[in-house]
Amino acid sequence: MLVFWKARLVMLAVPKTGTSAYAKALAPHAGMVVNDPPELKHAPVYRFNRFFRPMFEKMGAEEMDVMAVIREPISWLGSWYRYRQRPFLDGKRVSTKDLSFDAFVDAYCRGDRPPFANIGDQSKFVEPRPNGTEVTHFFRYEDQGRIVSFLEERLGVEIDLPRENVSPRRDLTLSPEIEAKLRRKCAAEFALWEGIGSE
Repeated sequence: MLVFWKARLVMLAVPKTGTSAYAKALAPHAGMVVNDPPELKHAPVYRFNRFFRPMFEKMGAEEMDVMAVIREPISWLGSWYRYRQRPFLDGKRVSTKDLSFDAFVDAYCRGDRPPFANIGDQSKFVEPRPNGTEVTHFFRYEDQGRIVSFLEERLGVEIDLPRENVSPRRDLTLSPEIEAKLRRKCAAEFALWEGIGSE
């Protein structure tokens, strides 16, 4: 998570949406960079609301804009699948080394997900809170130009994005049956991504 105090902007680190590259490029311009623990680095809206918002309000920032990047759901799942195939996870319950992408996505669609598919949901990550705390600026991961333009204008800096945390390439073709199941069971994920404008 990046906090740009003077610009009154918080960039949430939605996992697998390229936020590591933004953190590396923008850390020198941020008032606060939350790298650890992962539960705070990747603080969803509810955790931001509980821990960070009250602190910012006490420091005089009653209105902080919150931005989040959302990735197309199949691509997002593919990034998790590839990430969890890395050798350092071999033999661990979260490894996807010996799984097909279909098997991974099928497990993700279950109500009780096994450890390797227990990765959360983008829609839950950005779910608004009852007190009105919510994401004020949504961006599609696939529209990097729009994200960069917004940040450059808001922060008054030029951004040169490095490639960070890139997972190995794998075949991410889903069978029609599994894709249909995913779209049915996880409709909120697709609705969120499809609802983000490109203006």
